[in-house]
Amino acid sequence: MQFSPTNGDFTFVSSTEAEELSGTISAPDIKLNMGNEGCKDPYATTFLRQRGYGWLLEVEEDDGEESKPLLEELDIDLKDIYYKIRCVLMPMPSLGYNRQVVRDNPDFWGPLAVVLLFSMISIYGQFRVVSWIITIWIFGSLTIFLLARVLGGEVSFGQVLGVIGYSLLPLIVIAPVLLVIGGFEVVSTLIKLFGVFWAAYSAASLLVGDEFKTKKPLLIYPIFLLYIYFLSLYTGV
Repeated sequence: MQFSPTNGDFTFVSSTEAEELSGTISAPDIKLNMGNEGCKDPYATTFLRQRGYGWLLEVEEDDGEESKPLLEELDIDLKDIYYKIRCVLMPMPSLGYNRQVVRDNPDFWGPLAVVLLFSMISIYGQFRVVSWIITIWIFGSLTIFLLARVLGGEVSFGQVLGVIGYSLLPLIVIAPVLLVIGGFEVVSTLIKLFGVFWAAYSAASLLVGDEFKTKKPLLIYPIFLLYIYFLSLYTGV
């Protein structure tokens, strides 16, 4: 028994005749090459690209560049910071240090480390004022910067921020001494004055240039007052 096909492509036979049917179905081999040899199978490659799946054929190449060290990524130069620390602690021109590098090549991490160290030391003095030290560093530097610009100085806020931060080092140096001789008021006062003059001189000698001419005291005096205030945050006086 045989049924006529409806679309001209298929022939339906009865179950009894189906037992005598046999044969094979052949189909062309299709290979999908996902690498750089995609040109050998253009049909699969073209099909994927037309359907928007061409990204499957892309091979990610390894980047030969080595990852940079963390300090280099953060732009931290320990040798440069150490040299600037020596320039601040030994501000005498006769020692031969190029102290202008502290002003001309400012950085952020070195002054921040100094301010944080001063904050930790201040815990022994007045714990409640530690949170103010970084604020005073930023806004005090901003005040000195604005005053310097008004007086005709050619300095940037980053330079002032770096110099003021690094120049806290003398106060850090005298802090352990004050803990030892705290009972001797006269000697303690002299050491405090020495530390403030030391810090103010280190900062003023870098920030107050020849462009200020006769206006130098107008900038030196606020710098001196700023370090007196920093010392008062440590001593609580």
